[in-house]
Amino acid sequence: MNFESSSAAARVPRGLKSELRRVAPPRWWLLLREVRSNARLIRYRAVGRPTNPGETTKARARRLREGFFERYCVGRGLDIGYGGDLLSGNCVGWDLEHGDTQLLEGLEDESLDFVYSSHTLEHVADASEALRHWYRVVKPGGHLMLFVPDRDLYEKKLALPSRWNPDHKRFFLLDRDEPSDTVGLLPLIGRVIPDANIVSAQRCSDGHTIADPAVHSDGEYSIEVIVRKPRS
Repeated sequence: MNFESSSAAARVPRGLKSELRRVAPPRWWLLLREVRSNARLIRYRAVGRPTNPGETTKARARRLREGFFERYCVGRGLDIGYGGDLLSGNCVGWDLEHGDTQLLEGLEDESLDFVYSSHTLEHVADASEALRHWYRVVKPGGHLMLFVPDRDLYEKKLALPSRWNPDHKRFFLLDRDEPSDTVGLLPLIGRVIPDANIVSAQRCSDGHTIADPAVHSDGEYSIEVIVRKPRS
């Protein structure tokens, strides 16, 4: 692993990064991201992840108003793909340095009161398998909370690749599939975990003001679905 190359890439000025992203082929960005990601993994395994506020922090004020934490984040939880932006103090983060986020190998079935994932399901190779394993580790009566970018609020286009993250493997809408690149989150849940009880499903757009598809969105631009696992 070439730490010097990764660090140099990280120091490219933001304006230059934007211009390079515009003119360079997506595969170039995927290669650069892989180099940087591997370097970070080594560092995270050695010293842990730094705090890095992101989409979860952005949603916190809304969730406090809605009583999200009191309703769904009770007990012991897991934040999948947390990226240094932990949902709450009573959960632990799971990211690439802990193992495959799709499989959660080593975690026992029905061992957690709640499982949360923010902006991760669009990255995994197999979204159906990921959902099965994430649901697998939730206790009966517990909650699985999914937070993904909304295609029309974030991508503002109909087909891959993403303008903003070439690692995105699919787009999401709340209620419908639009092949070949867009998956409906509710239909996906229905296919993969048909016994799940949907207790909340919404598009979240607090502070979202930018409709221009060439400009990165502000505010929230996500879909939030909360599933309760039935008790036996």
